[in-house]
Amino acid sequence: MAFKFENLKVWQEAIELSGLVNDVCRSFQQGELYVLTSQMKRAADSVSLNIAEGSTGQTNLEFKRFLGIAIRSGIEVISCIYIAKKRQIISEKDFHTVYDSVDGLIKRIQALRKSIK
Repeated sequence: MAFKFENLKVWQEAIELSGLVNDVCRSFQQGELYVLTSQMKRAADSVSLNIAEGSTGQTNLEFKRFLGIAIRSGIEVISCIYIAKKRQIISEKDFHTVYDSVDGLIKRIQALRKSIK
C-alpha cells in the first residue's frame, strides 16, 4: 500500500460505511433517490475522503482538522437516517445497523485524533 491512509483502520471502516449506506439507500423510495439518498451517500463518502486527504502530506494539525471534518460527516449520516426514519423510508434494522456503524467509527476517529500530537 502506497499511501498512509490505506493502512488506517478508520479509513478501511469508512470505506465499509460507504458501502453499507449505498446498500441501505437502494431500499429507499424512488422519490428519495436524488434527495436524501444522495445526501447520505455523499456524507458517508466524505468520511473516508477526509481521512485520506488529511493523512497524506499534511501536518499533524491539518490531519486532526480533517479528522474533525470526517467526524462531522459521520454525524451528518446520523441525521440523515433520523430523517429517513421520520419519513418511514428506512427499516428499524437498517437504522440501527447504520447508526451503530457510524457511532463506532466516530469513536475510533476521535481516539485517533486525540492520539495525534
